Amino acid sequence: MSKKIKIGISIGDINGIGMEVIIKTFRDSRMLDICTPVVYGSSKIASIHRKVLEINDFSFNKIASIKDLHYKKPNLIECWKEDVDVSLGESTEDGGKYALASLEAATGDLTSGAIDALVTAPINKDNIQSESFDFPGHTEYLTDKFEGESLMLMVNDNIKIGVATNHIPINAVANSLSADNIFSKLKILNRTLIQDFCIDSPRIAVLGLNPHAGDNGLIGKEEENIIIPAINNAKSVGVSAFGPYSADGFFGSGNYKKFDAILAMYHDQGLIPFKSLSFGEGTNFTAGLNIIRTSPDHGVAYEIAGQNKAEESSFRQAIYAACDIHKNRMFSEKINENPLTIKK
Repeated sequence: MSKKIKIGISIGDINGIGMEVIIKTFRDSRMLDICTPVVYGSSKIASIHRKVLEINDFSFNKIASIKDLHYKKPNLIECWKEDVDVSLGESTEDGGKYALASLEAATGDLTSGAIDALVTAPINKDNIQSESFDFPGHTEYLTDKFEGESLMLMVNDNIKIGVATNHIPINAVANSLSADNIFSKLKILNRTLIQDFCIDSPRIAVLGLNPHAGDNGLIGKEEENIIIPAINNAKSVGVSAFGPYSADGFFGSGNYKKFDAILAMYHDQGLIPFKSLSFGEGTNFTAGLNIIRTSPDHGVAYEIAGQNKAEESSFRQAIYAACDIHKNRMFSEKINENPLTIKK
């Protein structure tokens, strides 16, 4: 059996650019040298996207289940057989319904260990809402499904930014923060830098919540009452955390280059500088769970769906990241095995 990493791929919203970037990524046969892709969706949906894009030199190997996997081809598991209306560039009920069907099938195989990692194409967080999906995004869905504590971590070769709070309104951020919450996120971030990125003794910068990191309490007390105690708690257990730093000058000054990762307090505080510095080359990694999930750093992009304008670079980077993290975890597990255990 091939030792190539089996990457499961959920197709996201069928009316967005998800299937387009998947096709473009694996149209490059060199991708098959590093992994065996398993797309969870429908060959009919794939055919519609190929026809619109006028791509005639590519097709998926259609299989009924992971047992039929072909290790030298891009595979597609048929998750449904009914005809589905595709309305490229539009948010529809079917767009969310079949995005969820794909995600559920992929996470099923991820749970059983049939695939090694999951890469998710973008969903519309509105039309996917249902009794089965009552979450603000993939991160929260997977955290609930795999019963862990996670950290949304944006990654590229030059910068890694995690967020203490995920998809919540700005007016709820301050009340959602606590010293225990930030302490926990710092421990997850430290562990993932060591385990998943093979960084020895990582240095982590922590951003303040308020302008100028509170100016010694003049512009808010969260730094003194919550963030600094969390940093001190982290240091007490061996986490090299520093800060809090004023977010406005931290990136413009290049100070971020002195650290292995950064913990921001809320979504936009972390993702705006990350995407400004690395848009199209970044990856969203759900750190802290016992499974591996990555995704590109863009959304469904309805405005360019079906126009052959979507760039696949971020999706390709998500594939690379999933493969690298899987290899690093295997290496970490191996070097941390009990040396007194004798293997027969």
